[in-house]
Amino acid sequence: MDPTTDDISIGASARLAAHAARLTFSQLPAETVHAYKRTMLDFLTCAISGAAMPVSQALLAYFEESDATRTTSVIGSGAKLSAPNAALVTGTNVHGLDFDDGHTQGSAHPSGVIFPAVMAAAQQRASSAQEIMTAVVCGYDVMCRIAAAMHPESARRGYHNTAIAGVFGAAAAVSNLLKLDVAQTLNALGLAGSFSAGIREYLDEGAEIKRIHPGKAARDGVVCAEFAKRGITGPTKVLEGRYGFFATHAAPHVKWGRLFEGLGQRYEINAVYHKPYPCCRHYHAVIDGIKELQREHGFKANDVEHADIGMYAVGFNGHDYKHCDSLLDAQMSAPVAAALAIVLGDVTATMFVPATLDRPDVRALIERVDAKIDDECERIYPGVRSGSARIVLRDGKVLEKRVLEPKGEVKNPMTDADLEAKFRANCEPLLGGARCERILADVWKFERLGEVTQFYKWG
Repeated sequence: MDPTTDDISIGASARLAAHAARLTFSQLPAETVHAYKRTMLDFLTCAISGAAMPVSQALLAYFEESDATRTTSVIGSGAKLSAPNAALVTGTNVHGLDFDDGHTQGSAHPSGVIFPAVMAAAQQRASSAQEIMTAVVCGYDVMCRIAAAMHPESARRGYHNTAIAGVFGAAAAVSNLLKLDVAQTLNALGLAGSFSAGIREYLDEGAEIKRIHPGKAARDGVVCAEFAKRGITGPTKVLEGRYGFFATHAAPHVKWGRLFEGLGQRYEINAVYHKPYPCCRHYHAVIDGIKELQREHGFKANDVEHADIGMYAVGFNGHDYKHCDSLLDAQMSAPVAAALAIVLGDVTATMFVPATLDRPDVRALIERVDAKIDDECERIYPGVRSGSARIVLRDGKVLEKRVLEPKGEVKNPMTDADLEAKFRANCEPLLGGARCERILADVWKFERLGEVTQFYKWG
């Protein structure tokens, strides 16, 4: 560690705790308030539509048998559980379709961690809309900064940043909501370091544990803040200590400067992306490229001899396989997503079902798609999440497209109208049009609401 890095790392945990404990709504710029509303709308879309997924249903069945507390709503469900368990199930709902928001530089999914933790704790305190907004912004800031400071090294070592950075963000968010002081918040972060867990081995088997990672981080963040409130201590150098989080998960490749870049002036919730496709974000640029080539050249699946898709190494590793024996298998496979885009012209949630994935034309196309590491994609990652598509047609024509910023990134955002359309498409069949319109109206004026209980009533 060079002297400059050493200087930055000194007191890192305490500095982040002070930022979290002292953040108030009055500090939030207008663009951050608006970014909150966009993320909340996308959170609700994913929580409501993901509540019916098998993993969520299995968790809920267990907790309804074993948890008689019934004080806190599971968002998107009529069920009530204890606050930690409600946060766990809600977070699992949000990640159930792999449709939730993300942070490119940290390669993490914050909404399924931060919102469930805050909404669960807020119900216990009857927190105001502005208190909820501040806590969520705080949680995004802590989670995404920690994730960005250790990515991509942590991912290369096999860790899932959503889970391991998420618990810090959830602990910070709930600490802010509970109005813990700096020392208590520092203890909450210290506790979070020992609750932090989540590995990416699910990629090799399509294991469903990935769905639970955000919920686990949300639940543990609630618990860490509540423990700290009651005087339980954690290490005060949890990030920078010799046995601390960064030493064990990313050293010597920690970007200490990124941890504090613009702290208190720029909020990470402004920098999240939103997903137009319900599959792994690493190859959304590839899907965009294929769709652009189809619009420009009008080719059909039968016209395609072969397709090469290019990604950066973190996206390629663990996402280059061609089998789709489970839903997660399909959503995590770049060749599967590329084949769906070529055959069906889009990638939507309704396509990740056996009836579609087992179609002969889809199966045949999957075998004709090969993923590779693209040198240019690798060079500019993680600053830019790009992808390339090279389509060879049967008549010998070669079509190529490189996409630097996939739809949904800050530089190529989904508009407010796009997010509303995503909400309506996924939630109207479940809630009805009239209720969806009421929710939309309340989200866009959230900071002015005197009552937020409507967001806890889903039965």
